[in-house]
Amino acid sequence: MSLESRLLEALQPCRGAPRWHVAFSGGLDSTVLLYLLVQLSAREKLPPIGAIHIHHGLQTVADGWPARCRSVCEQLGVELQIISVQIAAGPSLERAAREARYAAFTEILGQGETLLTAQHRDDQAETMLFRLLRGAGVLGLASIPADRALGAGRLVRPLLGVGRDELEAYAREQGLDWIEDPSNQCLDHSRNYLRHQVLPVIRQRWPRASVSMARAAAHLGEAQALLGELAAVDLQAAQACPSLQWLPIPSLSLHSLKALGPARQRNALRHWLGPFTTLPDTDHWAGWDALRDAAADAAPIWRLATGELHRGDGYIWWLSGPWLAAPADIVEWLQPDMNLPLPNNGSLRLAGDCGAGDLQVRYRQGGESLRLPGRGKRDLKRLLNEVGVPVFLRSRLPLLYRDDELIAVANLPQFDTEGLSLIWKPPVTPSLS
Repeated sequence: MSLESRLLEALQPCRGAPRWHVAFSGGLDSTVLLYLLVQLSAREKLPPIGAIHIHHGLQTVADGWPARCRSVCEQLGVELQIISVQIAAGPSLERAAREARYAAFTEILGQGETLLTAQHRDDQAETMLFRLLRGAGVLGLASIPADRALGAGRLVRPLLGVGRDELEAYAREQGLDWIEDPSNQCLDHSRNYLRHQVLPVIRQRWPRASVSMARAAAHLGEAQALLGELAAVDLQAAQACPSLQWLPIPSLSLHSLKALGPARQRNALRHWLGPFTTLPDTDHWAGWDALRDAAADAAPIWRLATGELHRGDGYIWWLSGPWLAAPADIVEWLQPDMNLPLPNNGSLRLAGDCGAGDLQVRYRQGGESLRLPGRGKRDLKRLLNEVGVPVFLRSRLPLLYRDDELIAVANLPQFDTEGLSLIWKPPVTPSLS
């Protein structure tokens, strides 16, 4: 089957997209992909095709690449967008550049649109070997997915079944010109070292090594999909705390998780935590064991990259973003007929008549008491124990005072003393973009 036919077959699932964007670096791979798409569009009904060039500005020589990409696109009759990005400082320049690149793509993609990138079979083999040497699990070894969600659209890699040698042969046959990135020869970069020093030696003994590794990555991708289905079953069984449905914090039943084996616990947690934080490495999972096995009256915390996992009232709770910042000590409520924004803690509103007097919103300091009809004066700590309010929540649960007397506790109407309700809209837990 010709290269064009194989590409068209790989693109069948996304032919209904409103637009295709090609990630166009000007290098061999993306040049061949763009050229092939233009050839196909001359005889096939395809979505409108545009190209996006991301200019990182990391090399002086790269300053001329946008103009070369523009020239190629003008010859092919393809609209080109050139986006300049800033690379954040960090331990891995490659990773920072990749993150900036995909952040730009995500912003550009419209609803249902498709981004096409030109990673090929040899890229897949390099990625798998690189991650294997770093001790990756099934998800990492599944390597580069052929299709995944990206922003409002999809990211599709239609050339993953094609070798680089075939792309280069096609480019020379068609007389194509492409940019050679000098950084691709730098052996300081791990992937370049694998590409130039390791994989050629492997192919001397096993010429079809890249094909076999790509096939293994596909098998691991299927295994990862099955692990995802298993995690969905386990997470459904560990659904959120029913008594605190108003609390917009991800939570799971600790009892349900502890009924699973350790490996199955980690599998469920990886899928649950994935949208919220960078997942921990193998050694760091000891933090989960410590949280899970702590004494019943303990309040353990497992700190991860972008947040914390807390335990309380038989559940585990994911806290991040505003939940990690302490709320203000006292907020004067000067207009009780209007919503009251709370610094780092959402907002409040009142339902019912609060009576005359100065209103303040405070937070627990210890020793508070509340006078309840028919029960007299009760210690607030014991009342919160009665209704199972987790420890992490007690320090930021808004308390309404009138003239220095506690009269209501947010979202706990059983403790409202005068027929009014203090309705709290807590801050929302952010997820990874």
